[in-house]
Amino acid sequence: MDGLDFTEKATILVVDDTPANLSLMSHLLRGLYKVKIANSGEKALKIALSEAPPDLILLDIMMPGMDGYEVCRRLKCDPRTVNTPVIFLTAKTGLEDEKKGFELGAVDYITKPISPPIVMARVKNHLTLKTMDDFLRDQNNFLELEVAKRTREVMAIEDVTILAMASLAETRDTETGNHIRRTQFYVKALAERLRDHPRFAWFLTDANITMLFKSAPLHDIGKVGIPDRILLKPGRFEPNEFEIMKTHTTLGYNALVQAEKALGFNVNFLSFAKTIALSHQEKWDGSGYPQALAGDAISIAARLMAVADVYDALISRRVYKEGMSHEKAVLIMREGRGTHFDPDMLDAFIDIQEAFRAIARRFVDSDADMDKKKDYLSQAGTAQAVTKKS
Repeated sequence: MDGLDFTEKATILVVDDTPANLSLMSHLLRGLYKVKIANSGEKALKIALSEAPPDLILLDIMMPGMDGYEVCRRLKCDPRTVNTPVIFLTAKTGLEDEKKGFELGAVDYITKPISPPIVMARVKNHLTLKTMDDFLRDQNNFLELEVAKRTREVMAIEDVTILAMASLAETRDTETGNHIRRTQFYVKALAERLRDHPRFAWFLTDANITMLFKSAPLHDIGKVGIPDRILLKPGRFEPNEFEIMKTHTTLGYNALVQAEKALGFNVNFLSFAKTIALSHQEKWDGSGYPQALAGDAISIAARLMAVADVYDALISRRVYKEGMSHEKAVLIMREGRGTHFDPDMLDAFIDIQEAFRAIARRFVDSDADMDKKKDYLSQAGTAQAVTKKS
């Protein structure tokens, strides 16, 4: 504990420019306390800010050079001495003088000539109060550190949970690896661009943007429920296959709902993940799925993901196609303004398109990644053929 140790004598600093007063106070205090003396304000500050600071300061006001008021003001402005109790010991008896002393942060004000028993009693009381204050302050600091530690642990658990769930999807869908990271950063960049927009400022707080970033990797979690013959098909879907593929939105949403129910309470990042998983395939004009929502009926989180998801799908290489250039993808995105995408969000995307390009380059799929995907699809196709034959 940083406070007073009951097994040791407390240290009292006596500050006065008169030798007789210093001698008197030293004689009075020395039996019970360690005593340090200073005959000027400058020396008092030097001692107070030393490696062995006093536990309490008895401070005269009327001194040449730096007076006691200025000494007290400086002590209370310095974080190292702000909690050191100061008792003014002075011949200034005016009410305004006393008021000024307390306003500067003194804990007591004793006028000369002093009464030794009164001085000793007040010194003892204020040292006791300081001990209790130090103890409570240390306890509060400990509790704050514990809260911060627990908060970091909870956030780490959230991060691990999201990564584990996203990795589960990645084991089923060979296209989700770097796509997850890219869309995560796209969403964050777009949200930060729109945070001051009058339509979105109420929602895009720092805390919500953090939750969006955390939740974004779960947008395709429902793909774990799509059959391999459809999920791993290296070409366009037949109409009936596409209908099955579209169910990944509701599958993901329902899985997250069940996860939240199992916890027994609402979790912020799962709330964001649910709406993103369910609605990121909705379109501004109502032609999307699964609920055919339109306009502001689509959650802001899902609208952000729609921009991120489509851009990444356009520029990304697949085993059955080459990725588009950034410029061509942007042109196609422009055509979807007001139909596929929220117009204001699309405008913001255009404004920061270079940030999207930079993110795409940062998490680009390598040739090795593509070779692994081809091998995985080849093995999956062989397994499906064996299953059908059997």
